[in-house]
Amino acid sequence: MPQAEKTTPALCVSLHDVSPVTWPACARLLSMIDAFGRIPVTLLVVPDYHRRGCIDRSPRFMAAIEQRLAKGDEVALHGYYHLDDHATPRTAGDWLRRRIYTAGEGEFAALSAEEAGMRLELGLALMQRLACPMHGFIAPAWLLSLGSRHALSHLPFSYTTTLRAIHHLPYWRMTASPSLVYSVRGPLRRFVSRSWNTWLFTQISQREAPLRLGLHPADALHEPVIAHWQKLIGEVLPYRQPMTKQSWIETSACAASALG
Repeated sequence: MPQAEKTTPALCVSLHDVSPVTWPACARLLSMIDAFGRIPVTLLVVPDYHRRGCIDRSPRFMAAIEQRLAKGDEVALHGYYHLDDHATPRTAGDWLRRRIYTAGEGEFAALSAEEAGMRLELGLALMQRLACPMHGFIAPAWLLSLGSRHALSHLPFSYTTTLRAIHHLPYWRMTASPSLVYSVRGPLRRFVSRSWNTWLFTQISQREAPLRLGLHPADALHEPVIAHWQKLIGEVLPYRQPMTKQSWIETSACAASALG
């Protein structure tokens, strides 16, 4: 059996909740990342963030995204409204997951296949105005109902991600790859996030799977959080190849093909 050439493990940096409303904070985080040199970022764009205006109503935002695409970034679809406006949770566990863990933003946590498919198709249609390929979909808070998974399997996406893995679509082949992410709603959450991310970083950084860093606009409001992201990126850059998620999907597909 042929042996695939060993490649440098990947570093995949993503920026969540990208929209005209959040763009000032996003721009600050992107400036921090750009200071390291060329690190391509997967931009998770929300078509109508919190129902506060579709992206195509902001020419300045559209132009800013096009500039990032020209630099090598990737755009992925990140929900449609980024709000969980579905029926009230029926169980205590579901309530904790959809109202406390996500602060009511897990938009695709409880949608039917029909509802999810409609929002996905609306999002794809709107994002076509950016005139860029749309390979990935990432659900807000990484929460996907069974209906949402079914809908994703019938649309032209090559990947989605959850908190703990990257999924190759349409067949849901999984690569374990936990994402580092901060919860910044309160000092205790920030402290726990820092400790957890530091531990997780040491566990993942020695593995072959992609190291995923998931930044959010709210991170930009806290200097210690920004400083920690800078520290982690600086430590791992000598040993990992920065790439977008789609680039990694393509690279892993080539490796699998080489192995027969």
